[in-house]
Amino acid sequence: MEADGNTIAETPAGFRCTLCSVSVPNRSSLDQHIKGRKHQTLSSVRDTRKTQEEHSVFVSGIKPEVSPADISEYFQQFGQVCDVIVDKNKGVYAIVQFGETDGVKAALSCVEHRMKGLKLSIKPREKKDFKLIPKKKDVQDVQQVLEHLKPQLCELMSVDEQMRYVVEHCELGEHEKKARGLLVQLLQEVFVEFFPDSQILPFGSSVNSFGIQSCDLDLFLDLEKTKVFQAHAKSTAVPAGEDMSDDGRSEDSILSDIDLTAASPAEILDLVATILRRCVPSVHKVHVVAGARLPVVKFHHSELNLRGDITVNNRLAVRNTHFLQLCSWVEGRLRPLVYTIRHWAKQKQLAGNPTGAGTLLNNYALTLLIVFFLQNCDPPVLFTVAQLKDMACEEEECVIEGWDCTFPSQPIAVPPSRNTQDLCMLLAGFFSFYAKFDFASSVISVREGRTLTIADFLGQNKEEEVMQEARPPMSPHRSPRLGPLNLLDPFELSHNVAGNLNVRSVLGFQRECQEAEKYCRSLQYKRKSAKGRSWGLLCLFTPSGATARTQTEPLTISIPFKEDSLPASLHNQLHAMGDGFQLLWFQKVCSAVERVLQRVLGCRLTPSTDGVFGKSSAVDPDEDAETVALDTSGNDSREMAEPQNHAVGTKRPPPPSGDASASPQGKRPRVAKRGKPKNPHWACVQKHTVWAGRRKVRRELIKDADSRPEGSCVELESQVTAHIVEKETEIKEPLEFKVEPKMVGGTESSMAELKLVPTNDKTGVFQDFFHFLQVFLPKMVETLLADEG
Repeated sequence: MEADGNTIAETPAGFRCTLCSVSVPNRSSLDQHIKGRKHQTLSSVRDTRKTQEEHSVFVSGIKPEVSPADISEYFQQFGQVCDVIVDKNKGVYAIVQFGETDGVKAALSCVEHRMKGLKLSIKPREKKDFKLIPKKKDVQDVQQVLEHLKPQLCELMSVDEQMRYVVEHCELGEHEKKARGLLVQLLQEVFVEFFPDSQILPFGSSVNSFGIQSCDLDLFLDLEKTKVFQAHAKSTAVPAGEDMSDDGRSEDSILSDIDLTAASPAEILDLVATILRRCVPSVHKVHVVAGARLPVVKFHHSELNLRGDITVNNRLAVRNTHFLQLCSWVEGRLRPLVYTIRHWAKQKQLAGNPTGAGTLLNNYALTLLIVFFLQNCDPPVLFTVAQLKDMACEEEECVIEGWDCTFPSQPIAVPPSRNTQDLCMLLAGFFSFYAKFDFASSVISVREGRTLTIADFLGQNKEEEVMQEARPPMSPHRSPRLGPLNLLDPFELSHNVAGNLNVRSVLGFQRECQEAEKYCRSLQYKRKSAKGRSWGLLCLFTPSGATARTQTEPLTISIPFKEDSLPASLHNQLHAMGDGFQLLWFQKVCSAVERVLQRVLGCRLTPSTDGVFGKSSAVDPDEDAETVALDTSGNDSREMAEPQNHAVGTKRPPPPSGDASASPQGKRPRVAKRGKPKNPHWACVQKHTVWAGRRKVRRELIKDADSRPEGSCVELESQVTAHIVEKETEIKEPLEFKVEPKMVGGTESSMAELKLVPTNDKTGVFQDFFHFLQVFLPKMVETLLADEG
């Protein structure tokens, strides 16, 4: 922490890291932040920038015809030159970076610099304080956007008019569309010089009719024809001395350094990044993101203030763009819905990952959720992809990477919808549809317009794998990564477009849908205020008060009943219980929760002495369910637990001798007074921040073993906790909290709900621990239940 002292400031509310623009409440959280990826990455970048400044000089007085190679050759006399960055817009200055600071001193000590008849001016590179600059679209406060829209939206007469106004206010203007088209044309002219017969194809929001002002420009560099050109050039090698350029190299030698058929996307993108830096005016901030699912080159065009991405292996995205275009052309209500729901999701902080990676919904996933809802209206507003395929003619058949991407190219081929609902009703219907949607056990198929249970989906995949073994496909297709929200791409069925979401993100989305559904039932949503008050979309767009919600809503963790994930032995036990299976399953869950908290995470537990946990601990998983008390219906728990092994019509057997509470011989035992049962709970104490840094510790422990997902091994997770407890100091004031479980839902939707209530959180770490448990605890419980088999 001492090394970062110049970036840490103490405030009345805790500490603030000026490097990362992050505030934390206490020193423990500050220590974790400094060890975190964001701070470590920015510290590394800051150190690299500082080193570059110390090893560089600023050179002015050059002219556009002077090449970087000329500058590098001249300055080699002072020391090894690592890099030369030339101002490609005007070509009048450059930054020369040396390998050692001695090169900088030698260059500055020289009285006069002359190169190719030019007198150069040399001075030290300017030293600048490094700080994180947020992207412009993230700086703008969402509340400011709402305030800008408020006066006009209030004056409109209906929600339908408000939604259309949102489209007019947010959509790409004609001038911006033309500017993007000119940039695409410029990039086409540049890249075709390096990659003959290549094509730059825009896709995504810029062209699918859902683009907003200043949205990113997504581009696909199609190199298929270039590969054919390259193969032809190699097969007809040019004889020495013929068709050579002035520098003695063949005209197609620009491709001689890389074999496109054998090169990886990352290698090709490195070349694309170099071309952008050196040859395209006004383009800067170029960098390759090689670790993404689909590697891309990111850049920024300063004149247009436009960010862009270029990829070389995303042909399916171009087809997806055409599909959304067709949906928009066929159904005029789609665009207002998409713009409105996207704006709502952004205001509620449900969508729009600022850095491109994160746990929020991306715009494509949110649009597909809207399309799926419209496919399931009664009658449907949009056709399914499978239905559209049947409407296409033979010339429109399209297969990309083994996936069937066939649909009509013209909207005239698609019959109009019989659904006549207005936009106001459809928007309310969207919130109602997803407010009670079962995300945990469903796989959403936009292609078929229906949901599949996870068991059915996995079984379907197994059948396809068997068929593929007998008939190999054009390209190998793997199963999608399933998660808290499973939304399959309409064409690339192995891609879960919402695979980046975590449990917290899905719960937040569904909670906001439930709140919006309640609001849409009110007159304030449907009727304009005669007094000029906010109504319709305005209240819907109000940003969420995260602090207020935390104070008013209990912090709960839900563990749904998943029959398909249970082992055969436990499945048989539950089946034998009939309608009472919930009792036994809930007991198993409580036992697993106690084991996770106590044995895996090292909490000190004090169970309640009544209710579900018995006298000393949570329910024993091996105990007969009929002998354990659990009141889920309001009946007396002792009546439920009483064995019924006496013959019908005979007296009950006498109680064992010595039982002081037993009733006299021959008399019916007194039934306890009915009433609301006491709420059972655990009182928990946690002395260490066992939730912090677990991934790093886990990686260290399994370096020599096969990688395992989080929550897959109880022993491993216990070792991770033990390692953290051994290395980290205790929390100054131990965290104390209660866990109150209860059974909710009917036979078809059984769920164990754990309510967490902090009782002593002086160090302010409870929220972090809860967010960790939200994901970790359900996974571990599922693992423990599976291990019982």
